[in-house]
Amino acid sequence: MQKLIKHIEQLKACRLCPNMHPPVVSGGPVVSRVILVGQAPGDKEPKLGRPFAWTAGKTLFGWFKEGAGLDEEHFRQSIYMAAVCRCFPGKELKGGDRAPNPQEVKNCSQWLSRELEILNPKLVIPVGKLAIQQFLKFDKLTDVIGKQFKVNFEGHSFDLIPLAHPSGASPWHRMEPGKTLISQALKLIKKHPAFKELS
Repeated sequence: MQKLIKHIEQLKACRLCPNMHPPVVSGGPVVSRVILVGQAPGDKEPKLGRPFAWTAGKTLFGWFKEGAGLDEEHFRQSIYMAAVCRCFPGKELKGGDRAPNPQEVKNCSQWLSRELEILNPKLVIPVGKLAIQQFLKFDKLTDVIGKQFKVNFEGHSFDLIPLAHPSGASPWHRMEPGKTLISQALKLIKKHPAFKELS
């Protein structure tokens, strides 16, 4: 626990990326064998001080409550919440959130590497294309959602069950085959031994 608390203190002090908008968003020092890896915070998360704090979060936690029997409060207390990038990237000129660039992803990857080292998870749940791409090569979401993978990543071995991003801007998770594949993924998560240990 102390290692994780110290890690988060260091993480919150990170200012490596000049075009990112601090503060760093963290879900806190939750010791867990399950890690959720998001993409990057939106503009509301830094103000509210936690990951998935707004519309996408409502959808995500709705999935977990309905599909895996875990409500938001219990989720936040029992699953470690990480992300590919931990600061808000800012807005595009046309209005949507800017995607982190490869250098920003690389800069921030050290934090996830350290978290894998400290927590040694048995299950990692990447949410959205950018998060899934850190662990798997794939073309379409339909190739990876609804499936479980055994992954060796930087010397760590764990199961990976990807989810689509619950963004309001994307219709993928509200249409078929997305809805069915997300439901399959949640069933896999629910029966995973590491997830079962949470309840």
